[in-house]
Amino acid sequence: QVQLVESGGGLVQPGGSLRLSCAASGFTFSIYAMSWYRQAPGKERELVATVTSTGGTTTYADSVKGRFTISRDNAKNTVYLQMNSLKPEDTAVYYCKATQFRTYWGQGTQVTVSS
Repeated sequence: QVQLVESGGGLVQPGGSLRLSCAASGFTFSIYAMSWYRQAPGKERELVATVTSTGGTTTYADSVKGRFTISRDNAKNTVYLQMNSLKPEDTAVYYCKATQFRTYWGQGTQVTVSS
């Protein structure tokens, strides 16, 4: 049974930090590229960051470059998103996605940036 379980979301003040985790099971995590997406109320889901299967290459949306860092630990079947200098416009539900032969999605974790 394939599972992607996000955690680490919550309420944080502007300028604060959060670290999201996505724990994977039920497939060969180490061969899948992993991504974080987000969806704000009334908006389309957008790509935030991607890391290749080995972790050697990462890409970011312009809106988060320099503030967010995606990483993975293939020994733990987990992908992370370190989010620093958070802004109110980062408020969204954050999802992780696994892509290779198939595509799998997690159920999301809410991130709210507000004073």
